[in-house]
Amino acid sequence: MVAKTDDTATMISRRKSAILDAWMQAQLASKTLRPDLMSREELFVQSREFLDAFQGAVSTGNFTDTSAPEYRPVLRLLEDISISRTRQGFSPAETAMYVFSLKDTLLAFLQEAHAGQPDILNREVIRLSKLLDTFGLLTFDAYVRGREEIIHRQQQELLELSTPVIKVWEGVLTLPLIGTLDSARTQVVMESLLQQIVATGASIAILDISGVPAVDTLVAQHLLKTVAATRLMGAECIISGIRPEIAQTMVGLGVDLSGVRTRASMADALKESLKALGLRIQKGETGADRK
Repeated sequence: MVAKTDDTATMISRRKSAILDAWMQAQLASKTLRPDLMSREELFVQSREFLDAFQGAVSTGNFTDTSAPEYRPVLRLLEDISISRTRQGFSPAETAMYVFSLKDTLLAFLQEAHAGQPDILNREVIRLSKLLDTFGLLTFDAYVRGREEIIHRQQQELLELSTPVIKVWEGVLTLPLIGTLDSARTQVVMESLLQQIVATGASIAILDISGVPAVDTLVAQHLLKTVAATRLMGAECIISGIRPEIAQTMVGLGVDLSGVRTRASMADALKESLKALGLRIQKGETGADRK
């Protein structure tokens, strides 16, 4: 039989093993359970560590100030759990239910501990509910931050994948651009191109904008910055893929490309590059020619 006490912290300490078992049963019975993402053993270890940290914090009698030192281990665990679940593919609701299932479990134990003591029960329920609701909000906040980190990392990976620098000949690099150019992507373009110029010792870089849907003043400025940065590294830059409609737009915008070498196609730019290197492509004889 549970001892009647108004000390919730003492109740949690005395009944911790039973609370952990009941909490585990509640989580395993929940519709939000994801055995495909987390094993029962992992869930048990995670829950035991959190309950230990939680019991240690409330044993000080502090149920209101989660910024106090005793709650640091709890908040750290809560953040780690939320972010790890974000990366594993849990939904926000599934992540938040981790805390709210503990709340339901503890409230059930409180009702048993304070049966026949409505005033004490009401006070302890309110105190514990406020604390665990705060944890629920912190869980959601950590989940959102974890999700934002994932999205930012994926965006960076996509930017890098969308700006491949290709060595097409000894001393010649090409960077085919596809999609809209903005400040962030231009920065990645410049960094990737300059790094490859240093790594390969290339003297010519071709920026092909055949896949850029439209060119406005901002895009033109980004292109000119890339050309300038390339020249500072001692390499020459050729812009290729300027379609007639883009040429008309740039003229209409008053964009000055007089100091930049341009070609209509990638093939023309490559031919220009080889010529600048003192090389030329010569058609070889076929078997029929030799006969």
